[in-house]
Amino acid sequence: MKFIIIYITHKNLKEAKKAVAYLLGKKLIACANFFPIESAYWWKGKIVSAKEMVSLVKTRKENWIKVRGAVKAIHPYETPCIMKIEVEANQDYAEWIYRETI
Repeated sequence: MKFIIIYITHKNLKEAKKAVAYLLGKKLIACANFFPIESAYWWKGKIVSAKEMVSLVKTRKENWIKVRGAVKAIHPYETPCIMKIEVEANQDYAEWIYRETI
């Protein structure tokens, strides 16, 4: 079994929870964690600083394309950050992720 964590930035906790609820409802992810962050980045020729929220969502490796597409479809950002990180998990947790996703 192969698993991934998907790192997604959101403008606030409300938007992050909305996206995660959608993904959980579709059984595309098993769970998520939320973290407040401060970001600095180039946007339309200027350096911008912003407070954002990150969600780390956990799922099967084969769900990457589905999760990425679902997030892009509902995300309010013009260019959302949706990044895949391949991970290994302890056996019990890996089996739980597999059972909770399709």
